[in-house]
Amino acid sequence: MKLIFATNNQHKVDEIKAVLPPAISIITLKEAGIDVEIPEPFDTLKENAAQKAHTIYAMTHTDCFSEDTGWEVDALNGEPGVRSARYAGEDRQFDNNIDKLLANLKPYSNRSAQFKTVICLLLNNKEYYFEGICRGRITTESVGTGGFGYDAVFIPEGATQTFAQMSLSEKNLYSHRRKATDSLVTFLNDCIDK
Repeated sequence: MKLIFATNNQHKVDEIKAVLPPAISIITLKEAGIDVEIPEPFDTLKENAAQKAHTIYAMTHTDCFSEDTGWEVDALNGEPGVRSARYAGEDRQFDNNIDKLLANLKPYSNRSAQFKTVICLLLNNKEYYFEGICRGRITTESVGTGGFGYDAVFIPEGATQTFAQMSLSEKNLYSHRRKATDSLVTFLNDCIDK
């Protein structure tokens, strides 16, 4: 089974490719010859994921999936949420996003947060959704150089290191994206077996 993964984020491609079984292969937008920035105009992860998948399907008429991930901080009433990548501005600079987040959290002792991923799959003209959540806490400063986004300030529940200090295989023991992808893979394997 081949699916287009509707993202331009190579980090996300690497994370998902690392957990896919051999029977499922993904084609990146670059490999599909698609060079487009897909807007994320909605207030929910589900709507943004659907927008990306439907945009690529309309261009290719090929089964595809997309995901949208948000970073929800308890003390900030769920901010930055769907605006996680653009929290400090449209230029999507994660150093600036982290600086803004840590500054906004200074008055609070509650450092609880969660990453949430929603995957939208378009398969055989039907739409399916898969979700993954990873709870944890926010550090007071960036720690580690791996990963991307907010990984350097997030320690998942049950761990002692930030995502940015972990290898990809270690991160995948906790990852929100891994949990959503596992649900996607289980569903796709059922489709292949039928």
